[in-house]
Amino acid sequence: MLSRRNVRIKVMQMLYTMSRDKSVDLSTILSRYRENVDKTFELFLFNLLLLMKISAYARIDAKRKKSKHLPSEEDRKFTPKLADNPLMASLLQNQALFRLFNKLELESYFEEDQIRRFYTEFAEKEEYKSFIDKPDNTAQDFKDIILLLYKTCINNETFIELIKDQYPLWEEDKSLVVGTIKKTVKALPSEEDFFKAYEPTAETIEEFGKTLLLKVNKSESELLEIITPSLKNWDADRVAVIDMILIKMAITEFISFESIPTKVTLNEYVELAKVYSTDKSKDFVNGILDRLVKQLTDNGQIKKSGRGLVGN
Repeated sequence: MLSRRNVRIKVMQMLYTMSRDKSVDLSTILSRYRENVDKTFELFLFNLLLLMKISAYARIDAKRKKSKHLPSEEDRKFTPKLADNPLMASLLQNQALFRLFNKLELESYFEEDQIRRFYTEFAEKEEYKSFIDKPDNTAQDFKDIILLLYKTCINNETFIELIKDQYPLWEEDKSLVVGTIKKTVKALPSEEDFFKAYEPTAETIEEFGKTLLLKVNKSESELLEIITPSLKNWDADRVAVIDMILIKMAITEFISFESIPTKVTLNEYVELAKVYSTDKSKDFVNGILDRLVKQLTDNGQIKKSGRGLVGN
């Protein structure tokens, strides 16, 4: 689930913390890094559980409509098919998934009144009413309505407040989590262990992320020696903290990760500078890294291995 870009962001955040607070030791930083990685997967599960709980609320809505003293024709026709369909059932009846929810105590984050309000807002949508009225819904109909439900949720102010209270890094992980939820819905009905495909992998988390973090931390002075001549009229102390961190990370990738193409690394860090630093950072970081790539290549310090990587 986690891409290298997401891991780079988490490593950048940890290095920034170390630069701002010299009292934080490396073991604490490594622990926080791993915690942030795990929280991203937990964030996916949080979103999935919310989607499931709102869908399941259709059953409560059905009972309420049927129990009215004078139910309308619409009330009598209503069925909780948002929950009672093969696609959502593959999630709602997934015992392995619920064991994971229970292990992380995710149920405790939700109150029934919140779920009711989410569902009530969604139930007013014409698309949902049309879905309910349609006698023979296709699998695609079910996927479309579940995706619409999720879209409605993540644009809801209550949802935004709820998720930011529990997961402060929501904005950093939002695009990844939303994409994974959409992928999950489109693949329904799911296998019991489908979520394992989204668990953090050692290759991305340890071999790439942790190694990158450790190498940058260990080689601070050496990296600064490489960078300083390329700054020209700039004093290293005047370079934005995030810019310097990103440049150090990029150099470490150029030199230490032979399987990652140089152009990929350069483009990734320029993009991160654009998003996380100052208005001028994108051009500044791009210019510095361009010069450093040439310098490191000429010095034989950048050595790429693997098909299609040599010279890249």
